[in-house]
Amino acid sequence: MSGPGGLRIRVHANDPVRRRGLTAMLEAAGHVLTNETPDVELCDMDRTSSPLPKEAEAPVVALTTGSPPGAPAGVLPPDATAEQLDAALRAVFAGLLVRTSAAPETRGFAPADDMPLLTPREREILGLIGEGLSNKAMARRLGISVHTIKFHLEALFTKLDATSRAEAVTKGLRGGVIEL
Repeated sequence: MSGPGGLRIRVHANDPVRRRGLTAMLEAAGHVLTNETPDVELCDMDRTSSPLPKEAEAPVVALTTGSPPGAPAGVLPPDATAEQLDAALRAVFAGLLVRTSAAPETRGFAPADDMPLLTPREREILGLIGEGLSNKAMARRLGISVHTIKFHLEALFTKLDATSRAEAVTKGLRGGVIEL
């Protein structure tokens, strides 16, 4: 990571005016633009028709109105504010996925399709359920107790409003929380 609190960002934007505008927003937020190995890559897809980088060296945040191919870690509208852009870049760098809802009045960092926000551990456990692991096997793999697994499962089932492991996995797949 670059400097105190800033990230190294590689910008993909074909339009020089748009690139300068994005550069100004990023530098004002304390980030550093680089052509070297970045922490996060920013791709302006709609206004300049820049495709997603084929072999990105870091997580990608795409500025677009559609659903870009290649499933970037972050997707924001092209008119995202500087604050939204900064928050998305930092979230993606931290390993989170960022999506905005389609309705303009609800733009932000809300989960898609009313999917509840899950903790990283809950996401991890949901993925392990999808692999068919038992509570005991999950506990061994994660290095935690079976009691802790049961605690996370209860929270997960409550958040997903699921009554079985299969239902939880199905909702996780439909909501884009996990992939098998």
